[in-house]
Amino acid sequence: MGTYQLQIIETAIVIVLLIVVQFIVRHYINKTLKKFHFSLQRRRMTTKIMNLFIIIGALIALTGIWGIEKEKLLLFISSVLTILGIAFVAQWSILSNITAGLILYFNHPLKLGDHIRILEKDFIIEGKIDDVTFFFVHIISADGDRITVPNSIILQKNISVKHPNDRKARIEKEKHS
Repeated sequence: MGTYQLQIIETAIVIVLLIVVQFIVRHYINKTLKKFHFSLQRRRMTTKIMNLFIIIGALIALTGIWGIEKEKLLLFISSVLTILGIAFVAQWSILSNITAGLILYFNHPLKLGDHIRILEKDFIIEGKIDDVTFFFVHIISADGDRITVPNSIILQKNISVKHPNDRKARIEKEKHS
C-alpha cells in the first residue's frame, strides 16, 4: 500500500471520527442542558463552540497525517493571528462585544423572553429579549420594533429584569392569599 493510500485512509478515519464525536457531543450537550432547563438558543451556542474545538482537533490530526512541516504551519498560524490581532485592535468594540457576549451567555441572569429595561439618563430602552448573539442582544419593544443593542452596552448599563414567571408567581400568590 502506497503512502498516499495510507494517508487517504487515515484522513477518512479522522473525518468519520469527527462526525461521530460531533454527534455524541451534541447528544450529551442537549441532554445535560435540557436537564438544567437551558434554552434552545444556549444549547445551539454551546454545540457550536464544542464543534469548533472538535474541528480544530481534527485539523491538527490531519496536519500530522499529511506531514505538514511544523515551521511552515507555525509561520502560517502566527501570520493569521497577527492579522486577526490587528483587525481586533482596529475594531476594539467587536472584541469587547464578543467578550461581553460570552459573559452574558455564561454568567448573567438575562434569559430569552425576559422583559428588560436598560436604564440610561437620556433614553430608556425597554422590551422583551428575543435573541442573544455573539455581538448583539435583540429586543422587541412593546410597539413591536426590533431593537439591537451591543452586548458591551448590556454589561455597562444598569438593567431592570422581569422574568416571565415572576408575574405568574405573584398572581398565584395573590390568589392563595
